[in-house]
Amino acid sequence: MVRYLLGRILAAILVIWLVITLTFFLMHAIPGGPFASDKILLPQVQANINARYHLNDPLFKQYTDYLKNAAHFDFGPTFRYQGRSVNDIIKEGLPRTAAIGSMATILALICGTFLGIIAALRQNKTADYVATFLATIGISVPSFVIATLLQYYVGFKLHLFPPIGWGDPNQLVMPVLALSAYPVAQITRLTRTSMLDVLHQDYIRTAKAKGLPGYIIVFRHALKNAIIPLLTFMGPFFAYILCGNFVIEYIFNIPGIGQYFVTSITNRDYPVIMGTTILVATLMVTFNLLVDIAYTLVDPRIKLTDQKGV
Repeated sequence: MVRYLLGRILAAILVIWLVITLTFFLMHAIPGGPFASDKILLPQVQANINARYHLNDPLFKQYTDYLKNAAHFDFGPTFRYQGRSVNDIIKEGLPRTAAIGSMATILALICGTFLGIIAALRQNKTADYVATFLATIGISVPSFVIATLLQYYVGFKLHLFPPIGWGDPNQLVMPVLALSAYPVAQITRLTRTSMLDVLHQDYIRTAKAKGLPGYIIVFRHALKNAIIPLLTFMGPFFAYILCGNFVIEYIFNIPGIGQYFVTSITNRDYPVIMGTTILVATLMVTFNLLVDIAYTLVDPRIKLTDQKGV
């Protein structure tokens, strides 16, 4: 177990280093500089700007300096927000991004698991058809389309919730619904399929023969084993929540990391792009490691090992 975790941590460090390296050189390979879209500057002014941000240093020196700073969690100053660093933007935007993502995660897990259980228990009945239909819609329609439809009909037409903004709890409803639609659909399908397989196992028949109540059979015996395949989806699920949140924040004008990331692309704010990319990569690697550990907690029969054939 310990050897496996150490190997995964070393692999995670390697992945993050590759992300930093690729992002750094790709950003510097883009034609033009970060201030190319500004008005024409005097040569002396341009030289002072380059010296201020060390843009006139050799590329390899810029790379090594960035690696050293990133190792100390210092992502440098931004090019577009005077007097602010990338760390300041992350500290400001991360709690908002985390709030939306965590609420969407909780909603997706609760609703998706509930719909999947109902669909499995009522197989080939009305409840099953309704849950399958909703899951198909959630998978087929992109989150930005759902967000736009919610803004137009729920926000502008019905005036039930504010269509944009941040600060009021009511402004969280539509972003969370739009972000959680796809995960709810996927979790519903996975839970239904897994529950149908578990409900036909011999130990479930034995539990029914003993006269155990239905809710005990479902939640104590069936769900515990049916949730194991669902853990496999958790890695891509967290990746979707992180990346999908960027688009949702931009649509609903939420000042989170996602909005800063999207605007930094058009503004050529390279430090913000690299800083947020490194943050997302680190979170994704961490979530995947936690999913692997969760396997052993849900099913003690699963052992984490790096030995072949075990």
